[in-house]
Amino acid sequence: MDNIKTSSPVIIKPFSANIPQEILDDLKVRLKLSRWPDALPAYGWGTGADLSYMKDLTAYWQDKFDWRKTENAINAHPNFLADIEGHQIHFMHIKGKGKRSVPLLITHGWPGSFLEMMKLIPLLTEDPDFSFDLVIPSVPGFGFSSKPTQPGCNSAFVANLWHQLMPALGYDRYGVQGGDIGSGVSSWLALHYPEQVIGLHLNYISGSYKPYLPDGEPLSDEVLAFQKKGAEWSAKEGAYAYMHATKPLTAAYGLNDSPVGLCAWIIEKFNGWSDNRGNIENTFTKDELLANVTLYWITQTIYSSMRIYNENSKCPLTFGKNEFVKVPVSFAKFPKELPTPPRSYIEKGFNIQHWTEMPIGGHFAAAEQPELLAMDINFFLVLSDLAYISKKLRKL
Repeated sequence: MDNIKTSSPVIIKPFSANIPQEILDDLKVRLKLSRWPDALPAYGWGTGADLSYMKDLTAYWQDKFDWRKTENAINAHPNFLADIEGHQIHFMHIKGKGKRSVPLLITHGWPGSFLEMMKLIPLLTEDPDFSFDLVIPSVPGFGFSSKPTQPGCNSAFVANLWHQLMPALGYDRYGVQGGDIGSGVSSWLALHYPEQVIGLHLNYISGSYKPYLPDGEPLSDEVLAFQKKGAEWSAKEGAYAYMHATKPLTAAYGLNDSPVGLCAWIIEKFNGWSDNRGNIENTFTKDELLANVTLYWITQTIYSSMRIYNENSKCPLTFGKNEFVKVPVSFAKFPKELPTPPRSYIEKGFNIQHWTEMPIGGHFAAAEQPELLAMDINFFLVLSDLAYISKKLRKL
């Protein structure tokens, strides 16, 4: 397939994952030579990634995990690279099979990747009546996308790249969805380019979010309670975020050199942030966990992925006087999500039209509860699409 030249300065070419075997062989050698810390078994996950589990997972990684199966799963879908302002952006583009198919842009976060979204693909593309054309990109510095070479690649910057990608694919209006960092990217996209966004679906709100409040307006008791809870959570669980936002390079020397170190840094979050009822493998298989970690390893993107925390600390999701997300917004609140502001506080900055209190699930919604998330996305964007069509008809 030839490169696709578009009316915009975006050039798109096909992509296929094919990691050189010597990189995978080197990984096996490094795993074999791992040096283990001492740990007190009684603490379990209490002071970090559990030592006994990490030894078990590492043995599986070395002897049984097959990256080529992950590659085959990736390559079973159409993958592309888009050159946007010199950034090489990897994305999956899966067209829906429905009589009507609405474009939907889904953005991942950290420590996840585009791999999280793959369970959503059949759930959102195969309905014969109403489906979605899915565009699932990798944020710059993550996965197969290129690493930023200049400062300033924050979530708002990424939103601008997505704003150029979608019309290059022929989509002038589309839905957007995101969790974690993807929620910030999606929020900036909806705020800055409302004419292009049919609806915004979120399953997380950026920790830096602050709506505009007139001078002297007091915070409600429920907002004050949330802020207290958030501060307590941050004091107990937020060391990683402070490191990412302040001195990510220092940690990256070790994480980029030791696969076990990298694995522990990531897996501890998948354990702590998921609704796994005390056992991480109640929610994720070893293969699912290691596919994501291996992606970070083979692309050497741990440092470049951490840097967006530093960039976002300089550009928080803080709204000015006339800033408000006017497009229809839906929020899916999963019970084991990180601290989430009350609906009343989110509504000061977002046009919340739909709110779902999910019965189960955590931070990695697309990987943990894909059916619930897909159902919520489908319900909301069907209504948003119908409202958009009705509005167009009224203007005729």
